[in-house]
Amino acid sequence: MARLQDEHDTVVERFHATSGRVTGWLAIALAAVVVLAGLAYRDEGFPAWVTGAALLGGVVAWAAMLRPSLWVTDEHLVMRNLAETVHIRLAAVEEMALRQVLAVRADDRRWVSTVVGRPWRKALNTRRAQVGKSETTEGMPYADYVENRIYELVDAARSAAGVRAGSPEQLALPDAVRREPARLTLALMALAATVLVVSFLV
Repeated sequence: MARLQDEHDTVVERFHATSGRVTGWLAIALAAVVVLAGLAYRDEGFPAWVTGAALLGGVVAWAAMLRPSLWVTDEHLVMRNLAETVHIRLAAVEEMALRQVLAVRADDRRWVSTVVGRPWRKALNTRRAQVGKSETTEGMPYADYVENRIYELVDAARSAAGVRAGSPEQLALPDAVRREPARLTLALMALAATVLVVSFLV
């Protein structure tokens, strides 16, 4: 497949969200309608705090439901979440499970992405032995494809680095995890929260 360019690395594959996008857009649309109504009817008694709450709700909906992304580069599994972006070195992944969310253990910590998940009923019955060892094929459930594909890339990275899962050599790998705070997102949420607080005072 054609490779895309990321600001840090070459993107090998991006994974689309399995849920939450429609709800997120609906929440933002509703928030926008309320904010516009609040501005249009501000002089007619429309509560300012309702406008402020709608603004904050819209920002949170965007940050929690639309901002999160998941992709893999040549060397990293990248999880963009609400408040930060986490770059996990593929060779440093100790274990992984995809249930209702994707959970990865690396650098002796658990990292979670809500982008891809399984319905809770299927999540209860899914096991690594059933899914992770099967071949990645077209037409398979998307969550299974994502899990298998990430395992393939992790296994290849471990082999290239000459380490095994949980081995001392793997745990000693440098730069296993890099975290980048989502400064713009946090600033927007702080600004919206400030607007809400001020709205109670006017």
